[in-house]
Amino acid sequence: MANSFSPATGGGNRPGQYQRRNLDPFAAIRRNHRIKVPQVRVISPEGKQLGILDTPKAVNLALEVGLDLVEVAPNAQPPVCRIMDFGKYVYEEQKKHSHAKTTASKIKEIEFSARIEVNDFNTKLRHAEEFLDHGNKVKLRLKFRGREMAHTEIGFAVIKKAVAELANMGHPDADAKLIGRNIHVMLTPLPPNKRKARFISDEAASGAAPPDQPSGA
Repeated sequence: MANSFSPATGGGNRPGQYQRRNLDPFAAIRRNHRIKVPQVRVISPEGKQLGILDTPKAVNLALEVGLDLVEVAPNAQPPVCRIMDFGKYVYEEQKKHSHAKTTASKIKEIEFSARIEVNDFNTKLRHAEEFLDHGNKVKLRLKFRGREMAHTEIGFAVIKKAVAELANMGHPDADAKLIGRNIHVMLTPLPPNKRKARFISDEAASGAAPPDQPSGA
């Protein structure tokens, strides 16, 4: 008896079969012989306009000098292509992306309140010093609650005092700003040889172990 089941041919996916997704963000960029339009506008490696060329000629022009013809503006008429080292371009873009992620992961946040107690204030400064001492950027954030918004000057005074107390460890990137119900200011650590911790030293002198993470307000 003949089997009625026919196996799929041509490499097609059977219903319900998992189809792997290409996660390479550069895979969609057309280059060299993948550029199918008849003509393209070409830019040299130095950024000079070479005019509109037949695509095969433009591809050969790039390959002759050991580079690639890369489509940089596919929706233009005709598409704009640049002669470049595509491998180097991908490497540089990945390096930028990696650096951005690393920088973002190094930002730590310390939260204050407008009516914070002295001991809690000093504890948060110690946390901030610890982060700055490890080379992390620190965002100081003060959140207003309820009617505290009627006296934002109190919150600004707290943040101003915190920035002043941490001046030997980091400097503000810009003045503190009120955004919604929060005051924000970002601190960048000073060079290691210029940092002079105050609150970390006080903690060590008291014999208490430093906390792993900062507490909320």
